[in-house]
This record gives sequence, C-alpha cells and structure tokens, in this order.
Amino acid sequence: MKLVILDRDGTINSDSDDFVKTPEEWLPLPGALEAIARLNHAGWHVVVASNQSGLGRGLFDVASLNAMHAKMHKLLAAQGGRIDAVFYCPHTSEEDCHCRKPKPGLFEQIGSRFGVQLQGVPAVGDALRDALAAAAAGCEPHLVLTGKSARYRQGGQPEGLPPGTLVHADLSAFADFILERSARLKRVAV
Repeated sequence: MKLVILDRDGTINSDSDDFVKTPEEWLPLPGALEAIARLNHAGWHVVVASNQSGLGRGLFDVASLNAMHAKMHKLLAAQGGRIDAVFYCPHTSEEDCHCRKPKPGLFEQIGSRFGVQLQGVPAVGDALRDALAAAAAGCEPHLVLTGKSARYRQGGQPEGLPPGTLVHADLSAFADFILERSARLKRVAV
C-alpha cells in the first residue's frame, strides 16, 4: 500500500493562532487539494493526522470538527481526490497524552488501522512537532514551508528537525517530489 500521512492545519488548509473552529474558517491552501488528488491518481492513499486541541479547550465541538472535515472531503472530491481517513488528537498539551504530536500515537493508530509498517512512510506537516512525531513512528519526515513554517521561506528552518527531514515549499511541491521519486524508482526497477 502506498500511504502518505498529512497534517491538516497549515499543511492542507490555512492555520490560525485562534484555531480553525468552523467550516467557514476552514480554507484550503492554494494547490493543496489538487496535490492530494494528484497523489490519489498515482495510487497513493492519503490519511490525515492532526492535533485538534480546540476540542479539549472547548473552542468547538465534534459536530463542528465533522462539518469542517465534510467541507474538506467535498472540496477534495470536486478536484477528483479523497482522504481515506482522518485521525485527530482532541487533547491539550497539558494532558500529556500519547496521541498528541510530537508523540507518535496518531501515527501508530494509522499503522494499526491500515495494517502497515510505518517505516519509510512519507509524513508531512508544517511544524517541528509534525516532523518529530513522524520520525518517532519510523516515518520519513517532510516539512512544508506553509502554516507555522511559512516564516522560513526566506531561509533557515526550525531548530531540532529530525535528521533526514525533507523540506518543500508547500504541499504541491511535496506531491511533485513524491511522484517524481516514485516514477524514478519505477524506471530503475524495470
């Protein structure tokens, strides 16, 4: 199974310091939905792993979260793409749970649900905690310079990135990289 794990806020859609709390606030980043559709068309399964502490903080409820995801699925379907599953952590950082990134719990849940080993599975997000969680789970960490990491577009990167983290301008550039690498590996195998 060709699997990619994506963060949500700041990777697929615009992020907000005040949290994305409603479907109206859930706005896709330019090219992000098209990038997911391109991955799908090349045979990749796409799964989301997202911290959603706004639930634990009481800023929105599960019905609102489901409405945001319904909007995401609808807009993605219009592009010919899909997300196979959304995994989220509802806890605040004070709760110190195992599923909140930078811990690997969400990734472990994905591996278990899909029955796959996570070693080398590409996982992309916009924050250091995304890369740390991916690496802790054995995934191949990728960072996009959108959302929380947009400030690094002019140079630099978050301190403490796991060794081997690959950096891309945005989700579209990440998809380009994955698809080009797959095509290259396919040619070598022939």
